[in-house]
Amino acid sequence: MTTPLQTQAPATGGRRALVLALMALVFTLLLPAAGLALSIFAIFIGIRDMRLLSRERRGVGMATGAIVLSSLAFILGVVTTGFQLYFSNELNAYTECRKGAGTVMAQQECSDQLMRAFERKLGVTWPAGVPAPA
Repeated sequence: MTTPLQTQAPATGGRRALVLALMALVFTLLLPAAGLALSIFAIFIGIRDMRLLSRERRGVGMATGAIVLSSLAFILGVVTTGFQLYFSNELNAYTECRKGAGTVMAQQECSDQLMRAFERKLGVTWPAGVPAPA
């Protein structure tokens, strides 16, 4: 019979999980799919660190914070990635329009086209107080 592997609590006390969670949040804002993957990894590391730290009766604050931040990054990543996938045709058309727009009026027309495309896709009108994307 073999004995189970005994792992020691990390000397960092959950700092590694917190750094991963912060990186996941930053990556979610820059590259949502990469942030999504990193947030899942950070959640697993945070849970592992919390278990090990609580087993040794040490503070689990950083590991808990890492799990919360990673969860927020995950939710934000899912919403952002879903938005990009749902509106991919409209966003691609807007990008192509902006590449060919040489004047301010042409750029404004691209923004107006994007607003109209959002209105058609969502089935609601663009709110009057909300500015068009620039």
